[in-house]
Amino acid sequence: MKTIAFTNQKGGVGKTTSTINVGAGLCREGKKVLLVDLDPQANLTYSLRLSSNRLETSIYDVMKGKVDPEETLISHNGFDIMPSSIDLSGAEMEFATEPARENILKNKLAPFYDKYDYILIDCPPNLGLLTLNAFTAVNEIFIVLQAEYLALHGLSKLMDVIQVVKERLNPDIEISGIICTLFDGRKNLNKEVVDHIQDYFGEKVFDTLIRDNVALAEAPSHHKTIFEYDPNSHGAKDYAALAKEIRNGQG
Repeated sequence: MKTIAFTNQKGGVGKTTSTINVGAGLCREGKKVLLVDLDPQANLTYSLRLSSNRLETSIYDVMKGKVDPEETLISHNGFDIMPSSIDLSGAEMEFATEPARENILKNKLAPFYDKYDYILIDCPPNLGLLTLNAFTAVNEIFIVLQAEYLALHGLSKLMDVIQVVKERLNPDIEISGIICTLFDGRKNLNKEVVDHIQDYFGEKVFDTLIRDNVALAEAPSHHKTIFEYDPNSHGAKDYAALAKEIRNGQG
């Protein structure tokens, strides 16, 4: 069983899109998958038509100890989702005085570790307490990077936080994959950026590049994964290839 946090403190890089479609791709590969939406913006939840205003429980209630984790699970075409809620936006302050506050999520997810092949966590676009909870709960981190000029800007802070978590909270954590998104092979700048990312991270960069594809942008508005929305698109082909790469342990 693998637990993986999808992260980048920058927004708009395709983090949520990657979490959803890697999860769906792994499900298509016959794996049992749980997606955890840990972002108060709840974009993963909304993208699959799970309006948090209509949900009785969310991961916020789980972390507060109000409900059992199993009560929040929602199934979507073969995989399970633990949805988020705007209520989670106050978690940083609410959990600040909790004992072992960085371990709250890990303890709540513990019952699921033997039930799924993959647990994928969509982190918020910051390095606050929720992200620390995700890093403490997983054994792998996938960094999602857009193929643009400033892709590596600010990554040093993320790397520092991961190192601190490894030293103090979770010695098993490793950066095991780098996902390059919004790639346009016609642009020399995109190719140069990917070269820089590969120079920096080496073999951790996945061979599969997620091409810039309008279908990936449209799918959430139809509340579908890319495989449901446009299975013949570049986006579907790329995420299918990435899921196979992840399944085979290549990065």
